[in-house]
Amino acid sequence: MKDAAAASQPETVYLAEYTPFGWQIEDVHLTFRLSPGATRVFARIQFAPNPDAPDQDFFLDGEELTLIRAAIDGTEITPEITAKGLRCAVPEGRFQWEAEVEIAPDANTALEGLYLSNGMFCTQCEAQGFRKITFYPDRPDVMATFTVRIESDLPVLLSNGNPKASGDGWAEWHDPWPKPAYLFALVAGDLVAHPDSFTTASGKDVALNIYVRPGDEDKCAFGMEALKKSMRWDEEVYGREYDLDVFNIVAVDDFNMGAMENKGLNIFNSSCVLASPETATDGNFERIEAIVAHEYFHNWTGNRITCRDWFQLCLKEGLTVFRDRQFTADMRSAPVKRIEDAMMIRARQFPEDQGPLSHPVRPESFQEINNFYTATVYEKGAEVISMLHLLVGEEGYRKACDLYFDRHDGDAATIEDWLKVFEDATGRDLTQFKRWYSQSGTPRVTVSEHWDSGDGPERDAPVTGAASGDGIAVSEEGHGRYTLTFTQETRPTPGQDSKAPQVIPIAVGLLNPNGDEVLPTTVLEMTEAKQSFVFAGLAAKPTPSILRGFSAPVVLDRDVSREERAFLLAHDTDPFNRWDASRALARDSLVAMITEGAGPDEAWLDGLERVLRDDRLDAAYRALMMGGPTQSELAQVLYERGVTPDPDAIWDATETLRQVMAERWVDLLPRLAAEAKVDAPYAPDAAQCGKRALSGAVLALQSRLDGGAAAQKQYDAATNMTEQMQALTALVRAGKAGDALSAFEAQWRHERLVMDKWFGLQVAAAPPADAVATVQRLTAHADFDWKNPNRFRAVMGSLTMNHAGFHRADGAGYDVLADWLIKLDDLNPQTTARMCSAFQTLSRYDAGRQEKMRAALGRIMAKDGLSRDTSEMVSRILS
Repeated sequence: MKDAAAASQPETVYLAEYTPFGWQIEDVHLTFRLSPGATRVFARIQFAPNPDAPDQDFFLDGEELTLIRAAIDGTEITPEITAKGLRCAVPEGRFQWEAEVEIAPDANTALEGLYLSNGMFCTQCEAQGFRKITFYPDRPDVMATFTVRIESDLPVLLSNGNPKASGDGWAEWHDPWPKPAYLFALVAGDLVAHPDSFTTASGKDVALNIYVRPGDEDKCAFGMEALKKSMRWDEEVYGREYDLDVFNIVAVDDFNMGAMENKGLNIFNSSCVLASPETATDGNFERIEAIVAHEYFHNWTGNRITCRDWFQLCLKEGLTVFRDRQFTADMRSAPVKRIEDAMMIRARQFPEDQGPLSHPVRPESFQEINNFYTATVYEKGAEVISMLHLLVGEEGYRKACDLYFDRHDGDAATIEDWLKVFEDATGRDLTQFKRWYSQSGTPRVTVSEHWDSGDGPERDAPVTGAASGDGIAVSEEGHGRYTLTFTQETRPTPGQDSKAPQVIPIAVGLLNPNGDEVLPTTVLEMTEAKQSFVFAGLAAKPTPSILRGFSAPVVLDRDVSREERAFLLAHDTDPFNRWDASRALARDSLVAMITEGAGPDEAWLDGLERVLRDDRLDAAYRALMMGGPTQSELAQVLYERGVTPDPDAIWDATETLRQVMAERWVDLLPRLAAEAKVDAPYAPDAAQCGKRALSGAVLALQSRLDGGAAAQKQYDAATNMTEQMQALTALVRAGKAGDALSAFEAQWRHERLVMDKWFGLQVAAAPPADAVATVQRLTAHADFDWKNPNRFRAVMGSLTMNHAGFHRADGAGYDVLADWLIKLDDLNPQTTARMCSAFQTLSRYDAGRQEKMRAALGRIMAKDGLSRDTSEMVSRILS
C-alpha cells in the first residue's frame, strides 16, 4: 500500500460526474474471526455485470487493510493495491470474488470501520467506513443481501437482520433486505440485554433488545418505551410496519455520532439511549426519545429506500429529521417543539449558510463526505420537507409519501425521485421548488405594507402581483384593502454569485386594533423576486403576524416598531410569532444597551411579565419566553447592522439584563416557583418536564438575588438529575459551587455520562475570564479522556459555546482549542473536523480577533499529515 500521506491528498468528487458501478452484487457472505489486534475478514461475493453502467475497470474500495489472499472463481490472483483500494481484471460474465484481509480494531482510533470500545467490537460504516473492513464497492447505490458469520469467545455476537444459527463461539445472521455497505453492522462483547417485544399492526411479533454493558441495565426502560412508541406512530401516521423478526439497539461509549440506523441493529452513542431519573436530565430524556425515533424511522426513509450517492444525503436525513420532529410534536408540546426547531436552525444553520462553510442542501461537490453531516443537510433539509408539507397539505403529503414507498422500495433514490412522486401525486410543478436543494444561503424576505381605507380614490386601484383580483377576503365587513409586498433576496455564497427566486410559503394572520384575529393563518405562496398580496374587506388597518409557525427558513426584514412588537406579544394567537415578538424586543433592547448605553426596554419587560403571569399558558412555553437571545445570536445581529461585535460588551449586557429581570420580578418568582412545583413521582413526560423547565428558569434568576441560597437548598434536596443540574449550574454562575462540585464528583465519578455533564457545565458556565483556565484545569483531570468523543466534546464543545470566553481578545480561547484539535486529528479526524466549525464566524469580529483565529487555523493547517477531513474544513474557513 501507498503511505498515509498519499491517501490523505484531497480529491474533489462532483455530483455531475456520477456513474453507476459496473457490477451488481447478488449476495455477500462475510466471516469474521475476531481478535483485537488481528481480526481476519473472509469475504465471498457474487458479482454480475451491471447492464446500466458504462465500461470501467473493476475497482474495490479498501483502506488500512492487509490483503492475505484474493481469488476469482477459486483461482488466486494478485491484484494491484493502491492507497484507496484494489484493481484487477475480471471475467466478462458472473463471477465469485473471494478475499481474506486482516485488520487491527484495537488500533482504530478514528472509530470508523471495525473498532474496539472498552473491550467491545463495534462498527461504524457511514459514510465510508466499510472500506476499512474489507475490499468492496463502498457506495450507497450498490445494494445486496448479507449473510454474516462471527467467530469469537465473546458471549454476545450481533449483526444485521435475523439470527440464522449459533453455537459455542460463533453466530450467523442473515439480512434478507438488500442494503448498501454503509448500513452493515457488527457488535461483539460482554453485554446484557434489556428485552421486550412489539406486535405490528398486521400481527407480527418482533423481539426487541437494548444491549448494554453490565451495570447499565437500569437505564434502558425509557429508550425501550420510546422505541415502541416510534414503531406504533410510524404505523399510524405513515403506514410503515417493521420488517424483520428482531430489532436490536446497542449502547456504545466511543461513538462519533449520536446513533446509526444499521438495518435491524442500531448502534447508539450511550448518551443517546441510556437514562434514569437519577442520571439523566429532562433534556436527555427528550433527546433520547427523538433520536430513538429518528433511527427507527430510518428503517424506511434511509434503509428500505436509501440514497443513490452521498450528494443525496439530505434525502434520507432531512426527511427523517422532519419525521422525528412530527413525532416529538405529537408526544410533547407542538408549539414548544416548533420554537425549539427554529432556535436551532437560527443558531446553527443560519451562521453556516452565511459563512465560508455555506453549501446547498444537496451539495454539488465534496472532498470528504464526513464534513457534510451538517445543520444544512439535516436541519435545513427538514425545513425543506416542512415547506413541501405545508404547500401540498396533509392529504397530499401522505398520498405522495405512500407513492414514494410503493415506487422506490428497495431503490437507491435521488431528490428528483422524491420530488417526482409529489408532482405525480398532487399535480404540482415543483421545478422552482427544487431550488431549495440547489441554492445555498438563507433568503432574506423584506416586507412593506400599504393601507387603503376604501374611502378615497385608491379604493379600486389594481395591485400588481396580488394574490387575486379582489384580494384575500377577511372576516370583517369593511371596504379597506391592506397590501403586503414581499421582496426576496439571497446573498452570494461560496461558488454561487447569483440566486434565482425561490418558492417561499409565508404563513400570515391579521389582527384588528383590539387584538382580535380577523384573518386566521393563511399561507401565501411567494414565487417572484417581488410579490404583493391584497387583503380585502377590512374595517380598520390590521397588524400583520408574518411567518407564522416559522413557515420557511428565511430571515424576515420588516421595519417594526416597539409598540407593534409589544402588541403582538400581548395578542398574537400564533405561539411562535408571540415568542418571536418577545425575542425581537429582547434583542433590540440588548443591542441598544450595547451600542447606546441604554437601559432595558420597560415595555418589553411589562409585556413579558403579563405572559409569565398567565397560568393558562404551557409551563414549557413560559420557560422558553424567559430565555433571551444567545450571545452568538447578538453578535450576528450586531454584525448585520454594521457594528463589530464585542463579545465582552455582549456578555456585560446580557448579565445586566438578567440581573434587572431578577430584581424586577422579585415578587413574581416565588409565585412561578410554586406553580412549577412537581409533587408527583418523577416522570419525563411533557407536563412534568415543562414545570421543571419553568422552575429552572426561575431558580437561575433567584440565585442572582440570594447568592445561591435557593440553589443550594434545591441541590441538597434534589431527587433527580434535572433538579440537581439546575441547582449546580446556578451555583457555578453564582460563584458558590466549590463544595457542590466536589460533592457531585464524589457522587457520580463512576457514571461516565453524568461526569460528562460535570466537565461540560464548568466550562459552559464559567465567567469568560476563567473559561480557558477552567479548560486547562479540566484537561489535566485524571478522568479527562480526550480520546472519547463525548468527554472531548463536553469540554471543548462547551468552550466554543462560552461566547466571550472562547472569543477572548488575547486569542487564548482559539489557541487552546487549536492545540487540542491538532492533537486529536491523528486519532479522530471526524470529531476534529466538525469542531473546526467553531471558527466559521471569523468574519464577524474585529481585526485583532480575526488575525488570532487565522493564526490558530494556520497552525492546524500546517500540521504534518493533516487528515482529509480537517484539511477541507480549515481550507474552506480560511478561504
